[in-house]
Amino acid sequence: MSNLHEFSWVRAKEYFQASDIVLLPVGSTEQHGPQNPLGTDFLIARSLAEEAAKRARVVCLPVVPFGVSSHHRQFWGTIYVAPEVLKAYVHDVCLSLHYYGVRKIVVVNGHGGNTKTLLELARELREQGVFLSVFIWWEASRKRLPDIFNETELGHAAAEETSLNLALHPNLVDMKKAVDEEPRQLFPEASVGVSYGLDMTDRIVLGVLGVSTTASAEKGKRVFEVVVEELVKHTDALKRTKIDDLLPKPPV
Repeated sequence: MSNLHEFSWVRAKEYFQASDIVLLPVGSTEQHGPQNPLGTDFLIARSLAEEAAKRARVVCLPVVPFGVSSHHRQFWGTIYVAPEVLKAYVHDVCLSLHYYGVRKIVVVNGHGGNTKTLLELARELREQGVFLSVFIWWEASRKRLPDIFNETELGHAAAEETSLNLALHPNLVDMKKAVDEEPRQLFPEASVGVSYGLDMTDRIVLGVLGVSTTASAEKGKRVFEVVVEELVKHTDALKRTKIDDLLPKPPV
């Protein structure tokens, strides 16, 4: 048993008196094309965190299901919070854990829109005696499996994410509705080095940023396994590291 919500308070006391580390899955509730569930990001993050927690023998917290997703708001069912709300929420969760002696927290992030906010929080918590690392599953997947998907299959709701859903939650995926979309360019000739604060509907119509029809459960199983391996490796390394080595250094 590795999920905190399944513990009694007595069992939780035993764990926290013996360990100073937890995994916290954070995702979003937002559109992922016609074929995928709205909960894709938090479902994937939760599945990865729960499996890694079992293997690493650490506790996994309940998932945070809402994230920074306002750029998906034109698609029905998307629920989002402001960056400062997500930051404050996760901050208080982490301080609650710190009360019980937790000093190391691995956030298993399922949504790219959360990343900047979570990294800002990690820097602030470090000053408060808590080391928070942010694990981004798609970065681990692409480094470990560089050839399983091509560039057009790596976008939002495309083949990579859809394959993971097929492996983990096949009953929630309808491949008959899978589509391929070529993202629109805002300008005829895009300039190098320029970023824009765009919504998804500025680039796509159905919610898929690229090719999703090539997704398969077999590809998803390969991604899941290598990502969990990397997450366990990181968690084990963090368990072995002294907290004093992880916190800010004094002035030089």
